[in-house]
Amino acid sequence: MSNNEETGKQEVKDSTAAFEEALAKNEDKEYILHLYVAGMGPKSIQAINNIKRIFEDYIPGKYQLEIIDIYQNPVFAKDGQIVAAPTLIKELPPPLRKLIGSMSDTERVLVGMDLKSKNDKDVKK
Repeated sequence: MSNNEETGKQEVKDSTAAFEEALAKNEDKEYILHLYVAGMGPKSIQAINNIKRIFEDYIPGKYQLEIIDIYQNPVFAKDGQIVAAPTLIKELPPPLRKLIGSMSDTERVLVGMDLKSKNDKDVKK
């Protein structure tokens, strides 16, 4: 094996180790969520209750949820590029994710917020 091949394999091992370390650190990070609602009608209340229930069930104490009423603060809807409500945005940990709807489908929320992959049966905690 040439010296260049050995160096290349070592670089791959180093980058893999760095990636796995970053992934492990990411698991301890807190989720930063913004839920945009349109007033406090039944759909908004349902979405708020569903998100609180899902995140308390699956990652209790590891999330911050900010609820933004776009009727009260329309500038936030424009800044957040909100085209429908309710909309849930996960800002942290990356990548940014957006989910629109009542948030009643727990599986869809978990997959959409990267708490679970489509093929996994286990939730990432």
